[in-house]
Order: sequence, then structure tokens, then C-alpha cells
Amino acid sequence: MSNVDSTKVAVVGASGYSGAELIRILLSHELAELVCVTSRAESGRKLSEVFPRFRAVERADALEFIDPTIDLIIGSGAEVIFLALPHGVAAEYAGPLVDSGLKVIDLSADFRISDPEIYADFYGEAHPDPDRLPNAVYGLPEIRPKEIAESKLVASPGCYPTSIILPLIPILKEDLIDDSSIQVVSMSGTSGAGKKADTALLFAECNESIRAYSVPKHRHLSEIEQELSIAADNNVTISFTPVLVPVTTGICSIIYASSKNGARNEEVKEALENTYSAAPFVRLLGEDTPPDTKNVIHTNFIDISWSYDQRSDRFVFMSVEDNLIKGASGQAIQSFNLMCGIDQSTGLV
Repeated sequence: MSNVDSTKVAVVGASGYSGAELIRILLSHELAELVCVTSRAESGRKLSEVFPRFRAVERADALEFIDPTIDLIIGSGAEVIFLALPHGVAAEYAGPLVDSGLKVIDLSADFRISDPEIYADFYGEAHPDPDRLPNAVYGLPEIRPKEIAESKLVASPGCYPTSIILPLIPILKEDLIDDSSIQVVSMSGTSGAGKKADTALLFAECNESIRAYSVPKHRHLSEIEQELSIAADNNVTISFTPVLVPVTTGICSIIYASSKNGARNEEVKEALENTYSAAPFVRLLGEDTPPDTKNVIHTNFIDISWSYDQRSDRFVFMSVEDNLIKGASGQAIQSFNLMCGIDQSTGLV
């Protein structure tokens, strides 16, 4: 048993897919005490009633959803707040909660993008709290563990960005690819669209069908290009095509980029291993070993591999992850662990 005291936590917007995964992880997290879950639609109902899979779990049978008001959240005694809310709404909570002395991990896009003009361009509305952007940390635990540990406001990355940024950051830092040549195709399960009523996401519309969407300007491009530009120390613009596939969860990203400075497989392997050798949730499969989503579903792992195409002098980087866990809730728990000064894998293995 650990000698570290548990930390009281709240999940705001707990009835969605990412919120449900957060609850699942937190209920079994030995150093987290779930004291507050909010949902306007489910207020007054027990957690195990809304999510029957948690029946007979003591905390789930006792805890009730409450209305998502700032005062009730603060009054719950929670020390760390997870915001599983839509963009634009999350910022309304983040500011007052941080100002009250609480730590906030935001799973929305509200604090991921450092430039409010870029946010407005991609999200179609003015940023709701631009003055707070300089204080937010883009929460990639493998890249910014120290900054996350010291932060009061963590912007947890999106699912597509995680699958694209993690393979490319070490490669761009070592100048192994032409950053103007990057092209990405990412395939995602339907849960990536969230828990909402949408005809396009009905089983009969998605089953036995594959389709691209949000072409050529998916919202996640804003944070992808931001983080790749930081890694490359250059303004990076990429082509990105997201594809909806008829599975519930999982993302597979395939990234194409031209080789630079004579780089080959050995240099790529060295760059990735130097960056991720101590990262508990990054699994490097090696060259010419395409990853499979079935091996990461329901886990916090991201599997990464690569191939060099001699005919075209291009690299092909491949990654897979569970979009609701490594792409959302699990990654947020990694940040929570870092902020609490505990091993980042706690509750996730």
C-alpha cells in the first residue's frame, strides 16, 4: 500500500463517453477518491443507475450526479477537476475553478491552442478566455511531464493529435524528414464523435461503410500543427484526412513524409527510442511492423512503427491507440498522476 494520501476528484460532464471512461479508471485508482460527478440530464440519479456496469461498486452505488454549478463542484471538496465538456463550455468552468485554488484537467479544446486567433479560425468563435491561455500546459505526458506536474491548468490533447504528434515529435526534432511533405490519413471509430444524436452516426449509416469527413480542415489540425511547429522550430503545415470506420473505438494513423539528410530506419529508430525508452505507454514495435488497433483497445498504450519506402524516399509512420483512453481519459489520468506527484502509470495498468 502507498503512504501517499488519496486526492479528491470531480468529473464535470461525466455522462459522455470520455466521462464514463474517466469514472471507470478513477473508481479503481488507489490514490484517487471520486467525490463529485456532474450532469444536467442525470442530476439526482446514482452513478450505478446511469452506468449499470458499475453496479455493486461501493462508491458508484453511493455517489449521485449533481447539477454542474461552480459552487456545488467547489463544495464537494474535490481538489482536482476533470472537465469532460464541449469546447466553449469548459472555459466557463476552468477559470473560476482555477481561481478557487483547484487544479483543472480540461479534455476539451479550449486551452490546447495558444493563439486565440487560430482558435477562432478553427472553431468559428472567439476564444472564451484568451488571457488564461499562457498559463495552460498542453498535456502530453511523454513530452512535458515537468510542466504538467507544476501546472494548475492542463489542456489534455485530442485523440487524433496524440496519434500523430507522438510519432513525429522526435523525428522533427532530429530533422529527419521534410516538414513540408507531411501527409496524414487517420481512421477512427464512431465514439470519437461523442455521445450525441446524429443521423450520420446511426448504426445503419456507419456499418459496412467507410467515409472521410471534415476535409480539408479538421479542427484538430490547429493543435497538431502547433505542436509539430514547436518540435520542428519551423512553421509546419500538413495535409490531414480523417476517416470514419465502422468500429466503436480505436484510431489508426498513417503518416507519410519525405526523408531528409539521408535519414534511414536506423536514425528513426534511435530518435524514437531516445525519446520514449522510459515512457510507460509508448510501445515501439520497430520497422516494418504495422500496428493493430485490437492490441491497444481498452488500454492506455499507443503502438508506433515505421517503414522506409526506398522507391519514393519517404517514411511511413504508423500508430494506433484507443481514442477514449490514450486519446482522452487515460492521458488525462497520466497528467493527474504527474500533478499529484505519483507514478504516471498509477491506475492505468
